[in-house]
Amino acid sequence: MASIIDGKAFAATLRTHLARRIAALRHDENITPALAVVLVGEDPASQVYVRNKAAQTVEVGMRSIEHKLPASTTQEALLELVAALNADAEVDGILVQLPLPDHIDADRVLEAIDPAKDVDGFHPLNAGRLATGGTGLVPCTPLGALMLLKDRLGSLSGLHAVVVGRSNIVGKPMAQLLLREDCTVTIVHSRSRDAAALCRQADILVAAVGRPRMIGADWIKPGATVIDVGINRIALDAGRTKLVGDVDFDVVAPLAAHITPVPGGVGPMTIACLLHNTLTAACRRRGVELPN
Repeated sequence: MASIIDGKAFAATLRTHLARRIAALRHDENITPALAVVLVGEDPASQVYVRNKAAQTVEVGMRSIEHKLPASTTQEALLELVAALNADAEVDGILVQLPLPDHIDADRVLEAIDPAKDVDGFHPLNAGRLATGGTGLVPCTPLGALMLLKDRLGSLSGLHAVVVGRSNIVGKPMAQLLLREDCTVTIVHSRSRDAAALCRQADILVAAVGRPRMIGADWIKPGATVIDVGINRIALDAGRTKLVGDVDFDVVAPLAAHITPVPGGVGPMTIACLLHNTLTAACRRRGVELPN
């Protein structure tokens, strides 16, 4: 039976470490990193996520700046706000919560964020830096998944990693991060031939496709490490629902050596890595070394 990779516990430890580093930064440099979060509309899931971000931002000693805008906000007004945050020397990180209302071009808004403050790591310049081995801000979810892998396995050099999914948010940056760790990387997607056979070759399998329980026992090499990024809500009886991953946990766990659960695996790492990126951005922008 696989050992469980507890992302919730790891994220709590990471936040504690961040709090110590931020306290040192305040003491030594009189710098308090600030994260600005922009929420447009009243999507319930986004509201919960933004509240959690704000609470954890304050918990580690950073400033939390929230801009809650109505769903009727125009694209021009949102771009004006982003420009103002770009120009604000006190703001170190800018995050525009997705999804945005249909009348707003999300790509245009994300590309308007100053890459030095793009703590989500979605700006094309940061994506390009990741792809070419440069120094940029890395998307939070794949960064968190990599932290969990390295904590459990140590060196990843030479391991065959298979990433299921090729999104710009998770799949592609995850593959680039694994390449940086000297893995042999395969990306499996909807047009791949015999996806299960490709996945069975993996020492590390990262599932990030958004299809509940798609990865079954016949997709797993015995002894593999399985990272499940998927968060899917499925219907049960009597109107109840349940969160499940892209991996069928009950049938895969007996085969794998290590596995992340859903919930409680990669999910908690996303906000912790957002705070990590905000601290990194605060120091880089000011030419200050990151505290140990």
